Amino acid sequence: MNSILIVDDNITLRRSLELSLAEEGYEVSTAGTGREGLTKVENGLAELVFLDLKLPDISGIEVLRRIKEIDKDIVVVVITAYGKVESAVKAIKLGAYDYINKPFEIDEINIIIEKSLETLNLKKQIERDTIKFDAIIGNSPRMKAVYEIIEKIIMSSATTVLIQGETGTGKGLAARMIHNRSSRRDKPFMDINCSSIPENLIESELFGYEKGAFTDAKKLKKGLIEQADGGTLFLDEIGDLQPSAQVKLLKVIEEKVFKRVGGTKDIEIDVRIIAATNKKIQELVTGGNLREDLYYRLKVVPLYTPPLRERKEDIPLLIDYFLLKYCNEFKKNVKSISPEAIEILVNYEWPGNVRELKNTIERICLLENADLIIPRHLSLGAEELISPKSFQEHLLRGRTLKEMEKFYIEEILKEVDNNKSKAARILGISRQTLRKKLNLH
Repeated sequence: MNSILIVDDNITLRRSLELSLAEEGYEVSTAGTGREGLTKVENGLAELVFLDLKLPDISGIEVLRRIKEIDKDIVVVVITAYGKVESAVKAIKLGAYDYINKPFEIDEINIIIEKSLETLNLKKQIERDTIKFDAIIGNSPRMKAVYEIIEKIIMSSATTVLIQGETGTGKGLAARMIHNRSSRRDKPFMDINCSSIPENLIESELFGYEKGAFTDAKKLKKGLIEQADGGTLFLDEIGDLQPSAQVKLLKVIEEKVFKRVGGTKDIEIDVRIIAATNKKIQELVTGGNLREDLYYRLKVVPLYTPPLRERKEDIPLLIDYFLLKYCNEFKKNVKSISPEAIEILVNYEWPGNVRELKNTIERICLLENADLIIPRHLSLGAEELISPKSFQEHLLRGRTLKEMEKFYIEEILKEVDNNKSKAARILGISRQTLRKKLNLH
């Protein structure tokens, strides 16, 4: 139950609000002075405060400042007399979530409570995610179906899972969510992208090798499967796993044993295997990229992560989540995003899915200093970090695509002070891919 504190010297208003909000199921307390309100905040009686700016002992602005010193995450909504816009703006700059003018209707209060508590819950979620892992955000029917399947998967600690979905839809997050909510949560989660490891190294990376197995094998090395013992092994882009490794993986699933490269002894293992691909699974099987017997062993429970265009109702929630996350990370103070900007973001097709949306909001938080995000702060599709006029001038000079890519990467690196990790996130590519492009250019 969420706790709400009403700080107002008008006893009739306090009592009326208290009764109305208590009927809605909230835990409500009241205070008639600023000092009384601060005492209740210090005693932990408020997650959300409705604060009148005109109080008999201390100004509401001072009370707001002290509340934020006590706990910056408490949501404060200021109550002000009609027309006192200057005071409301000052309160917002000091950290108030919103303001409401007297007189007001209870429906207005309920709407503000709903929005502000959603923001509060997102903040709490971000704090948890900073310690553990990024979350899968969404309340749409498509995402609720995903959650339901995950809930069933975690009931068994051994069931193999095959996750399918486009790039950027959260397949890795789903795998981590399964691990972190299962009985294996205290054991390792090993993550390997099968397409990022050279073909001649994939078996030694997965299964390890014995000392002397090949020229450079100076000592025994445990592979990722052995390191994941008791936990979870996540194999992304399973269709890029070479055939010989697929045979060994099948044995791990069926018999719970494997041999290191160059070894003769079977090693017992207890590991849950989660595989993922952004390709059409049947095409991988018919094309010979994925063994049919391995496919059937992996897809004991198939899980589909839907593209963002199929769950557009989740976009505003994701925007709020990423705004809070990156404003906190970059120490920015973006308050909100305009309805016009939200409409543009909701109507965009997001070919890069949630990852592209995340990169877009991250870039905005990094580069913009405005309190309110409006349409001109958005740059979708081309992801321009330079002015349209400047970009057009370079296009008109007849540059090749290779030259344009070099120019664009250079501009982004300038914007982020040559921070390659940030540049890679903004470009929507891995740091390894960025390094290759820098070497190429």
